[in-house]
Amino acid sequence: MIRLGAGRLDRIVAVGAHCDDIAIGAGGTLLTLCRARPGIRVDALVLSGGGSEREQEEQAALTAFCPGADLRLTVHKLPDGRLPAHWEEAKAAVEELRAQIEPELVLAPRTDDAHQDHRGLAQLMTTAFRDHLVLGYEIVKWDGDLGRPAAYQPLETGTAEEKVRLLQEHYPSQRHRPWYDREAFLGLARIRGIECHARYAEAFAVTKLTLNLGG
Repeated sequence: MIRLGAGRLDRIVAVGAHCDDIAIGAGGTLLTLCRARPGIRVDALVLSGGGSEREQEEQAALTAFCPGADLRLTVHKLPDGRLPAHWEEAKAAVEELRAQIEPELVLAPRTDDAHQDHRGLAQLMTTAFRDHLVLGYEIVKWDGDLGRPAAYQPLETGTAEEKVRLLQEHYPSQRHRPWYDREAFLGLARIRGIECHARYAEAFAVTKLTLNLGG
């Protein structure tokens, strides 16, 4: 399988519609990146959960998922499940983030995610960050919307195990959900690992990618 690097990464953006989206979709990738590049700047934006216990969970979780990074987290208070009705507020939050940073990598939901909040945020990201590498992460759910990803980040076994442990440790408000368990997270990572000749992996959708094969 051909491996393409993204060059030097000093600044990345990670966004989620809800607290825990980033960690579920790209927690292993964040662990891998932050350990490889101490001091990397991570600007994280979450659209809902602000002012609640979920914001506290998110701060603690992303601190753990971004060891040694310059983490800057903003959590807004948009209502869960109602992003389409709060489009202007969501768009303003994304545009404010865009004005503050010029990242080399953006981690965001997939544009074909079945959840309306995830999908709406993804659509905003591809317009606000149109000249950037945007990787759309996946979140397993009842809707059965998992597809055929185009990009993979292999994960060492220890990293995959740590991701699951941190998800269980830092998001106690989500433990009651029937899909929020070790088997679901590691099972998907194992499948994606098979698809890229690794033990475990996280997979991403890529909306648009410019190559520099002659450089």
